[in-house]
Amino acid sequence: MRLTSKGRYAVTAMLDLAFHSQLKPVTLIDIAARQTISLSYLEQLFARLRRANLVKGVRGPGGGYSLCGDAHNISIAEIVAAVGERIDSTKCGGEANCQKTHECLTHDLWMDLGDHVKSYLEKITLADLLAKNRVQEVAERQDQHAQQTIEIHNHADLMHTLQ
Repeated sequence: MRLTSKGRYAVTAMLDLAFHSQLKPVTLIDIAARQTISLSYLEQLFARLRRANLVKGVRGPGGGYSLCGDAHNISIAEIVAAVGERIDSTKCGGEANCQKTHECLTHDLWMDLGDHVKSYLEKITLADLLAKNRVQEVAERQDQHAQQTIEIHNHADLMHTLQ
């Protein structure tokens, strides 16, 4: 299956957003810090997610991003598709030209696998993932780590200013 870092990062960022935007919009800087994804890459992903009406931006102080709908209604397959990823296990990209102009012997096997994976991801929503205890534990650990990192940077900035 060809799910690149673009699809993985999009799902990770959306899950982070779903977890943290329940009270207020979330900045991409915060997501970048928690998920160790570059800010410029997140900006590209969120432009696509915004065009797909999965997220909305909130301007001004306290601004950031929030989900466009309920986490129960956003499937993982939608997120992957929004950033231009195809769920495909074939060598030919589903074009049936695996062997120049003809399909290969196992073409149908790989097509069926791709269909099963897509069906699986269509059934899983952000809310399903949020409900998992492990996801809650990891998100809380990431919050603590990001907060410690911010405090270290603030302390270093203060020390630099005092010198």
